[in-house]
Amino acid sequence: MVVLFYTLYASYHERSNLHHKLGCIPAQQPHNIIIVKKKRHCIIMLATTTARTLRNTATRIMMARGSAVTTAERLTQQPQRRNYHENIVEHYENPRNVGSLDKNSDDVGTGLVGAPACGDVMKLQIKVDENGNIQESKFKTFGCGSAIASSSVATEWVKGKHVDEVLAIKNTDIAAHLKLPPVKLHCSMLAEDAIRAAVNDWKAKKEGKANAAA
Repeated sequence: MVVLFYTLYASYHERSNLHHKLGCIPAQQPHNIIIVKKKRHCIIMLATTTARTLRNTATRIMMARGSAVTTAERLTQQPQRRNYHENIVEHYENPRNVGSLDKNSDDVGTGLVGAPACGDVMKLQIKVDENGNIQESKFKTFGCGSAIASSSVATEWVKGKHVDEVLAIKNTDIAAHLKLPPVKLHCSMLAEDAIRAAVNDWKAKKEGKANAAA
Protein backbone atom coordinates (compact mmCIF):
# COMPACT_ATOMS: atom_id res chain seq x y z
CA MET A 1 0.00 0.00 0.00
CA VAL A 2 1.32 3.37 -1.03
CA VAL A 3 0.28 6.10 1.35
CA LEU A 4 1.54 9.63 1.44
CA PHE A 5 2.01 10.88 4.96
CA TYR A 6 2.32 14.45 5.86
CA THR A 7 3.49 14.65 9.46
CA LEU A 8 3.40 17.93 11.16
CA TYR A 9 4.79 18.60 14.58
CA ALA A 10 3.60 21.48 16.73
CA SER A 11 3.71 22.45 20.35
CA TYR A 12 0.70 23.02 22.49
CA HIS A 13 1.02 26.77 21.85
CA GLU A 14 1.08 26.30 18.08
CA ARG A 15 -1.49 23.53 17.89
CA SER A 16 -4.50 25.81 17.97
CA ASN A 17 -3.10 27.94 15.13
CA LEU A 18 -2.32 24.80 13.17
CA HIS A 19 -5.83 23.48 13.63
CA HIS A 20 -7.23 26.81 12.53
CA LYS A 21 -5.10 26.96 9.39
CA LEU A 22 -5.69 23.36 8.40
CA GLY A 23 -9.24 23.16 9.62
CA CYS A 24 -8.24 20.11 11.60
CA ILE A 25 -11.18 19.95 13.97
CA PRO A 26 -11.35 16.25 14.88
CA ALA A 27 -15.14 16.08 14.97
CA GLN A 28 -15.45 17.60 11.51
CA GLN A 29 -12.68 15.79 9.64
CA PRO A 30 -13.39 13.55 6.67
CA HIS A 31 -12.72 9.86 7.06
CA ASN A 32 -9.31 9.98 5.33
CA ILE A 33 -7.74 12.46 7.79
CA ILE A 34 -6.67 10.99 11.11
CA ILE A 35 -5.47 13.10 13.98
CA VAL A 36 -3.58 11.50 16.79
CA LYS A 37 -2.82 13.50 19.89
CA LYS A 38 0.20 12.35 21.80
CA LYS A 39 1.60 14.48 24.57
CA ARG A 40 3.07 17.71 23.15
CA HIS A 41 2.84 16.73 19.47
CA CYS A 42 -0.01 16.49 17.00
CA ILE A 43 0.61 13.92 14.29
CA ILE A 44 -1.54 14.42 11.22
CA MET A 45 -1.53 11.56 8.81
CA LEU A 46 -3.08 12.34 5.48
CA ALA A 47 -3.87 9.21 3.49
CA THR A 48 -4.26 10.32 -0.12
CA THR A 49 -5.05 6.95 -1.52
CA THR A 50 -5.27 3.29 -0.66
CA ALA A 51 -3.99 0.08 -2.14
CA ARG A 52 -7.47 -0.74 -3.36
CA THR A 53 -7.72 2.55 -5.21
CA LEU A 54 -4.33 1.96 -6.78
CA ARG A 55 -5.25 -1.56 -7.82
CA ASN A 56 -8.50 -0.36 -9.37
CA THR A 57 -6.70 2.43 -11.20
CA ALA A 58 -4.01 0.06 -12.49
CA THR A 59 -6.69 -2.38 -13.61
CA ARG A 60 -8.53 0.34 -15.52
CA ILE A 61 -5.31 1.46 -17.20
CA MET A 62 -4.42 -2.09 -18.26
CA MET A 63 -7.94 -2.68 -19.55
CA ALA A 64 -7.83 0.55 -21.53
CA ARG A 65 -4.46 -0.40 -23.02
CA GLY A 66 -5.67 -3.89 -23.81
CA SER A 67 -8.79 -2.49 -25.48
CA ALA A 68 -6.69 -0.12 -27.57
CA VAL A 69 -4.37 -2.94 -28.65
CA THR A 70 -7.30 -5.21 -29.47
CA THR A 71 -8.94 -2.47 -31.54
CA ALA A 72 -5.70 -1.79 -33.40
CA GLU A 73 -5.19 -5.49 -34.12
CA ARG A 74 -8.77 -5.83 -35.32
CA LEU A 75 -8.35 -2.89 -37.69
CA THR A 76 -5.09 -4.24 -39.11
CA GLN A 77 -6.57 -7.72 -39.54
CA GLN A 78 -9.57 -6.50 -41.53
CA PRO A 79 -9.31 -7.43 -45.19
CA GLN A 80 -8.39 -4.52 -47.38
CA ARG A 81 -10.89 -3.56 -49.98
CA ARG A 82 -9.63 -3.50 -53.57
CA ASN A 83 -10.43 -0.34 -55.46
CA TYR A 84 -11.43 -1.09 -59.07
CA HIS A 85 -11.06 1.36 -61.92
CA GLU A 86 -14.17 3.18 -63.08
CA ASN A 87 -14.01 1.37 -66.44
CA ILE A 88 -14.48 -1.98 -64.70
CA VAL A 89 -17.30 -0.65 -62.56
CA GLU A 90 -19.06 0.86 -65.58
CA HIS A 91 -19.01 -2.36 -67.62
CA TYR A 92 -19.94 -4.43 -64.57
CA GLU A 93 -22.91 -2.28 -63.58
CA ASN A 94 -24.00 -1.60 -67.17
CA PRO A 95 -22.82 -4.59 -69.25
CA ARG A 96 -23.22 -4.33 -73.00
CA ASN A 97 -24.69 -6.97 -75.33
CA VAL A 98 -25.91 -9.40 -72.70
CA GLY A 99 -27.87 -12.27 -74.20
CA SER A 100 -27.69 -15.20 -76.60
CA LEU A 101 -27.86 -15.94 -80.30
CA ASP A 102 -29.04 -19.10 -82.02
CA LYS A 103 -25.99 -21.33 -81.79
CA ASN A 104 -27.37 -23.64 -84.48
CA SER A 105 -27.50 -20.87 -87.07
CA ASP A 106 -24.85 -21.06 -89.79
CA ASP A 107 -23.97 -17.39 -89.45
CA VAL A 108 -23.44 -17.57 -85.69
CA GLY A 109 -20.17 -18.51 -84.08
CA THR A 110 -20.09 -19.53 -80.42
CA GLY A 111 -17.10 -19.49 -78.12
CA LEU A 112 -17.42 -21.17 -74.73
CA VAL A 113 -14.36 -21.00 -72.47
CA GLY A 114 -13.67 -21.38 -68.78
CA ALA A 115 -10.99 -21.02 -66.15
CA PRO A 116 -10.92 -24.05 -63.82
CA ALA A 117 -8.71 -22.21 -61.33
CA CYS A 118 -11.33 -19.55 -60.53
CA GLY A 119 -14.51 -21.13 -61.89
CA ASP A 120 -15.29 -18.35 -64.41
CA VAL A 121 -17.20 -19.44 -67.52
CA MET A 122 -17.64 -17.15 -70.53
CA LYS A 123 -19.83 -17.63 -73.62
CA LEU A 124 -19.35 -15.15 -76.47
CA GLN A 125 -21.32 -15.32 -79.72
CA ILE A 126 -20.97 -13.43 -82.98
CA LYS A 127 -23.30 -13.09 -85.97
CA VAL A 128 -21.39 -12.73 -89.23
CA ASP A 129 -22.61 -11.59 -92.64
CA GLU A 130 -21.59 -13.02 -96.03
CA ASN A 131 -18.55 -10.73 -96.22
CA GLY A 132 -17.17 -11.89 -92.90
CA ASN A 133 -18.13 -8.77 -90.96
CA ILE A 134 -19.52 -9.15 -87.45
CA GLN A 135 -22.97 -7.63 -87.30
CA GLU A 136 -23.93 -8.59 -83.76
CA SER A 137 -22.32 -9.97 -80.63
CA LYS A 138 -23.70 -11.33 -77.37
CA PHE A 139 -22.27 -12.78 -74.19
CA LYS A 140 -23.19 -14.56 -71.02
CA THR A 141 -20.64 -14.91 -68.25
CA PHE A 142 -20.62 -16.68 -64.95
CA GLY A 143 -17.89 -15.11 -62.85
CA CYS A 144 -16.58 -12.06 -61.05
CA GLY A 145 -17.05 -8.41 -61.99
CA SER A 146 -13.77 -8.33 -63.89
CA ALA A 147 -14.84 -11.30 -66.03
CA ILE A 148 -18.17 -9.66 -66.81
CA ALA A 149 -16.47 -6.37 -67.67
CA SER A 150 -13.96 -8.14 -69.92
CA SER A 151 -16.80 -9.91 -71.77
CA SER A 152 -18.69 -6.67 -72.21
CA VAL A 153 -15.65 -4.90 -73.69
CA ALA A 154 -14.94 -7.83 -76.01
CA THR A 155 -18.43 -7.76 -77.51
CA GLU A 156 -18.15 -4.01 -78.06
CA TRP A 157 -14.79 -4.26 -79.79
CA VAL A 158 -15.72 -7.06 -82.22
CA LYS A 159 -18.90 -5.50 -83.57
CA GLY A 160 -18.49 -4.00 -87.03
CA LYS A 161 -15.08 -5.61 -87.60
CA HIS A 162 -14.04 -8.42 -89.90
CA VAL A 163 -13.54 -11.85 -88.34
CA ASP A 164 -9.86 -11.80 -89.23
CA GLU A 165 -9.43 -8.34 -87.72
CA VAL A 166 -10.84 -9.28 -84.31
CA LEU A 167 -8.23 -12.02 -83.96
CA ALA A 168 -5.73 -9.21 -83.39
CA ILE A 169 -7.47 -8.25 -80.14
CA LYS A 170 -5.21 -9.28 -77.27
CA ASN A 171 -5.92 -9.79 -73.62
CA THR A 172 -3.36 -7.11 -72.82
CA ASP A 173 -5.46 -4.58 -74.75
CA ILE A 174 -8.57 -5.46 -72.73
CA ALA A 175 -6.65 -5.44 -69.46
CA ALA A 176 -5.10 -2.05 -70.23
CA HIS A 177 -8.48 -0.55 -71.14
CA LEU A 178 -10.16 -1.79 -67.97
CA LYS A 179 -7.11 -1.20 -65.74
CA LEU A 180 -7.43 -4.72 -64.41
CA PRO A 181 -5.39 -5.51 -61.28
CA PRO A 182 -2.73 -8.23 -61.70
CA VAL A 183 -4.84 -10.85 -59.92
CA LYS A 184 -7.62 -10.38 -62.51
CA LEU A 185 -5.60 -10.62 -65.72
CA HIS A 186 -6.96 -14.11 -66.35
CA CYS A 187 -10.36 -12.52 -67.01
CA SER A 188 -9.02 -10.65 -70.03
CA MET A 189 -7.36 -13.88 -71.20
CA LEU A 190 -10.76 -15.56 -71.12
CA ALA A 191 -12.20 -12.79 -73.28
CA GLU A 192 -9.44 -13.20 -75.87
CA ASP A 193 -9.94 -16.97 -75.90
CA ALA A 194 -13.71 -16.53 -76.27
CA ILE A 195 -13.28 -14.28 -79.32
CA ARG A 196 -10.98 -16.79 -81.00
CA ALA A 197 -13.28 -19.67 -80.15
CA ALA A 198 -16.31 -17.86 -81.61
CA VAL A 199 -14.47 -17.03 -84.85
CA ASN A 200 -13.17 -20.58 -85.19
CA ASP A 201 -16.66 -21.97 -84.63
CA TRP A 202 -18.09 -19.74 -87.36
CA LYS A 203 -15.29 -20.68 -89.77
CA ALA A 204 -15.84 -24.36 -89.05
CA LYS A 205 -19.53 -24.00 -89.88
CA LYS A 206 -18.70 -22.13 -93.08
CA GLU A 207 -16.22 -24.79 -94.19
CA GLY A 208 -18.63 -27.55 -93.32
CA LYS A 209 -21.36 -25.89 -95.34
CA ALA A 210 -18.99 -25.42 -98.31
CA ASN A 211 -17.91 -29.06 -98.15
CA ALA A 212 -21.52 -30.21 -98.00
CA ALA A 213 -22.37 -28.11 -101.05
CA ALA A 214 -19.43 -29.55 -102.97
